[in-house]
Amino acid sequence: MRNVFLLASQSRWLREHARRYGFMRRTVARFMPGETADEALAAAGELQRQNIGSVLTHLGENITDPDEAEQVTQHYLGVLGRVRAMALPTEVSVKPTQLGLDLSVELCYSNLLRIIECAREQTGSNVVWIDMEASSYTDATLDLYRRARGRYPNVGVCLQAYLRRTAGDLNSLLPLGPAIRLVKGAYKEPPARAFQLKREVDENFFVLSQRMLNDDAQRLGIRAAIATHDAALIRRIVAFAESRGRSRNDYEFQMLYGIQSAEQLRLAREDFHSIVLIAYGHYWFPWFMRRIAERPANAWLALRNILE
Repeated sequence: MRNVFLLASQSRWLREHARRYGFMRRTVARFMPGETADEALAAAGELQRQNIGSVLTHLGENITDPDEAEQVTQHYLGVLGRVRAMALPTEVSVKPTQLGLDLSVELCYSNLLRIIECAREQTGSNVVWIDMEASSYTDATLDLYRRARGRYPNVGVCLQAYLRRTAGDLNSLLPLGPAIRLVKGAYKEPPARAFQLKREVDENFFVLSQRMLNDDAQRLGIRAAIATHDAALIRRIVAFAESRGRSRNDYEFQMLYGIQSAEQLRLAREDFHSIVLIAYGHYWFPWFMRRIAERPANAWLALRNILE
């Protein structure tokens, strides 16, 4: 079933037609406050009132028109200005292929720097997160991050625990004092590149989290963003962090909007840094299919809406 949803995420026909169906829109509404920046910012404001931070991501990927990449860049610049005006504890997360990576590495890098520079001017130290896409983009994405980190401190990158290479990538980044968002990963990858079993991915996620919370990584200045909805895994990570003398200011938990909301609130109330990633935009179908693929409970929600 996971493979079915991942294949569906790659279908252009489904992407173009899914928005026409009410049951699809009802289902995705559980995980998105809406398709517009206004709705995303309103959701960020509501989270702020609960002492929960946020990261905004405007959905889209694999742009092949430089004018469209420019429009995306301008969109993020405008959002950052509104974040400052609203005094929100909000960051942004961008996909390299949405900034033109498929067209030109230099075009993508130029657009990325403009967003990072704007975030630095508008919101101070707020990080611009670089999303990780399919494994064919991993090297290019890490190169973008290393170049940008050499110029600005307010940039972070996502690493995927299901890739076999990630332990080596993490070790190579630590000397930079990086901001790392660790996720499990949600693209279809062959066994040679990625762990296929959930228990293998979960265990590698825990091992990588330990590495991010160890004394040497902390001394190097890592910002450790642990992105999981797995309550049992969260408890293991907290227990390890406490055994190493980490304070609750030394790491954070990030989750998706609409998933495990009670756990997000619990963490905030217990003085952990609780952050929610808010996705928005018209290009939600591939993103949503990957969310279903990585969490079977989401598929049952979709099925209930179909039956209704």
